[in-house]
Amino acid sequence: MKIAFDEKVIEAGCDEAGRGCLAGPVVAAAVILPQSIQLPYLNDSKKLSEKKRLQLEVAIKTQAIAWAVGLVSPQEIDAINILNASFLAMHRALDQLAVVPELLLIDGNRFTPYKEIRHECIIGGDGKFAAIAAASILAKSERDRIMADLHATYPAYCWSQNKGYPTQAHRQAIAHFGASEHHRKSFTLLKKIEG
Repeated sequence: MKIAFDEKVIEAGCDEAGRGCLAGPVVAAAVILPQSIQLPYLNDSKKLSEKKRLQLEVAIKTQAIAWAVGLVSPQEIDAINILNASFLAMHRALDQLAVVPELLLIDGNRFTPYKEIRHECIIGGDGKFAAIAAASILAKSERDRIMADLHATYPAYCWSQNKGYPTQAHRQAIAHFGASEHHRKSFTLLKKIEG
């Protein structure tokens, strides 16, 4: 895991969570880490247990030079599509940073430029650069909390377990109860029946 892409500039790592979900917002985080950062076990959030993610979330928020989270609602996702919504969530996170970065490290292969700040798209970046991995952890932890809170009001969809992803149980609940206001209507909520 590399600490810096370019040690001479202030870098912010950006990543999102919830792009493939059927329900809930897409959440992104932006994180600026000091080059002296000490975060054992830091990795792509998908490779960490929930317990380890939550421990790292606290450590990241404590040690980061700056961090922020941005989200885009299901209604906005339906209006502008999930790819643009992912970029918008990153922009919203970047808008809130207390320190202005000079370089953005983006997880993935595409990004809508943010202001005049240079960016680098890095495929699998959450497993390569510490700031992107940190952003992935903050984004996923925040999104999981949002879905757990929504579960209290909409228990039928089991969001505390599936976090809005298209599991069989989630699709069965949509088939039985219909879609909620938190579902992304532009997504294929139910698989088409072959026939």
